[in-house]
Amino acid sequence: MLRIGKVLKSNGTDGGLILSLFDILPEDIDLQEPVFIEFDGLPVPFYFESFTPKGSNRALVQITGVRNLKDADELTGADVYADYFEEDEEEDFTGWTVLNQDGVQVGEVSDFEDIPGNTCLWVKRPDGNEVLLPFHEDLVLAVDENKHILSLTIPEGILYL
Repeated sequence: MLRIGKVLKSNGTDGGLILSLFDILPEDIDLQEPVFIEFDGLPVPFYFESFTPKGSNRALVQITGVRNLKDADELTGADVYADYFEEDEEEDFTGWTVLNQDGVQVGEVSDFEDIPGNTCLWVKRPDGNEVLLPFHEDLVLAVDENKHILSLTIPEGILYL
């Protein structure tokens, strides 16, 4: 499933929610298809009963089963997923140079590992060893497409175990 947004906060006392949308325009959302919110590790389907875009990346929504402020507040901070979108082909970073958060060269991307929920890059270090690095949008500091350089925040302890 593709993460399409996050519940920012409740709106009103009738269970309304404010969603922040990620990399998707409000008009691209199929209101006839369910969206999913995770509860106890399982995706639970919800349908939009109303959907009012607020700019290009927010929406005021009402979803099935959420009828009061208490229910809406329980969803605050939850990620929203959809499975009717085809995920874009992943960028092929093979051969790109990886720099850490201090600008120090870590190595060169040798492969891509699509572990569900944990996308990773195999990086060949200058000493010839390979390390598997997490690859998440929150860890990307910069992408230089001209020079093929990927700057990442690398969690402490990954490189020097």
